[in-house]
Amino acid sequence: MRKITNELILSFKEYLIEEEKSENTIEKYIRDITFFMAWLCGQEATKILALDYKKELCEKYAPASVNAAISSLNSFFSFMEWHNIRIKALKIQRQIFSSKDKELTKAEYERLLTAANDKKNQRLYYLIQTIASTGIRVSELRHITTSAVKTGQAVINCKGKMRIVILPKELCKMLKGYIQENKIENDSVFVSRTGKPLERIHICAHVIIRPEFENPVIARV
Repeated sequence: MRKITNELILSFKEYLIEEEKSENTIEKYIRDITFFMAWLCGQEATKILALDYKKELCEKYAPASVNAAISSLNSFFSFMEWHNIRIKALKIQRQIFSSKDKELTKAEYERLLTAANDKKNQRLYYLIQTIASTGIRVSELRHITTSAVKTGQAVINCKGKMRIVILPKELCKMLKGYIQENKIENDSVFVSRTGKPLERIHICAHVIIRPEFENPVIARV
């Protein structure tokens, strides 16, 4: 049987103490295992249930916190020699600066901003600033949320792979003003008139997408 009990958790704790793990580490490992045991509600631990638990964690917590919990679980599974239950951590790619082949040229950037100002299109103006400052794809704009602006980083989940994009301080300052002025709450910053995250079709109404890029960026108005 692979049923987690308080006795097994206590044995695991004694093992961690023998391994000279720090107090904080031991406390966290035991807390994570205890939460998982409670989540199982008396069921035996299986790979499928472990994956379901991982999915639920992803819906509630940041990727780094999820991976920390997974590390605790995997340590316990290894201790119990339940090796086929071990689960993989999330793949997190930290992207601070965009690659040069996806960046707007200075001339393109200036033309876009001028066009946005000429049209008095505040949303387009800040949208361009955001893409130029972070290098994100048009389809990833939905991940620029009010929460991301507050923390200074956006978590982008694409096909199971996650990466963290750092938002420059000046950009966050501008977007906070935009958010406050437009009374945007707990949602994507760039939304349509109906309140839904902007899609490529909305943006294409104002700009042309450069086809030569595998991951297109905004080019010209």
